[in-house]
Amino acid sequence: MKILVLGGTRFFGKVLISRLLEIGHAVTIATRGITPDPFGERVNRIVVDRFSEASLRKTFTDTRWDVIYDQICYTPNEAKAACHVFLGKVDQYIFTSSMAVYDEFKDDPFMESDFDPYTYPLTVGGQADFSYSEGKRASEAYFFQKAPFPVTAVRFPIVMGDDDYTERLTFHIERIKGGKPFYVPNEHSKMSYISSEEAGDFLAWLAETRLTGPVNACSEGMISIKDLITMIENIVGIQAVLTSNKRLEKSPYGYYGTKTMSTEKAKKAGYAFTNLSDWLPSLIESQK
Repeated sequence: MKILVLGGTRFFGKVLISRLLEIGHAVTIATRGITPDPFGERVNRIVVDRFSEASLRKTFTDTRWDVIYDQICYTPNEAKAACHVFLGKVDQYIFTSSMAVYDEFKDDPFMESDFDPYTYPLTVGGQADFSYSEGKRASEAYFFQKAPFPVTAVRFPIVMGDDDYTERLTFHIERIKGGKPFYVPNEHSKMSYISSEEAGDFLAWLAETRLTGPVNACSEGMISIKDLITMIENIVGIQAVLTSNKRLEKSPYGYYGTKTMSTEKAKKAGYAFTNLSDWLPSLIESQK
């Protein structure tokens, strides 16, 4: 298949491209041309400003794609631009969304139906107009209500991996090793996670299955921040220094309540997720 990836030169985007190449697809990466990638002559490259509709129009005037992956859409204006530019030019559009679309906390796993982008009020605006979570909700709403092509919105939770540029896991490891106190608002809150390897693999799998609509994707199992910290303590051999002082640095995994997801939709379509316990300890070990 002929596949376009908007973004994709960092973190699980690189895994996605590797998987697509392994399968045998013809891959084109479209970025600003700033971040280098490791794929050499195995991919085609296009320099474009994803956040400018004029740049997209000029660049993709006479193109046609079996699948487009959009790794860098954060607002309804960007979704709107994609709908205009790729009208009649793509068979499936796969948009990387987020578990953040589920705005509240609850003990039961979120189903895709817990946020309905098909009925969510349509808005327009750019990155200065929305929080991250509201931008993803508004983007999904625009795609599913206005897109002239089939859309898949992949709702990922926190993604972990060795080359995670956010360094959120590294935050915990370094502070525990260094004996530096940090603040956790609710140590019993539980979260879903996914590895960068599995995130990229799942995205690549979607090109083969053509599963559409919103879809949750996370590893099997969940873990509380308390148990995650205990796991790090056991691996590095040092006890964490937690504090109730809200003025100190807050854990980037420190949520006020539980937020986990059900992956029944993806599993019924044939995808088998790994278990969190299969990869999390080894990831911590590699970063300690």
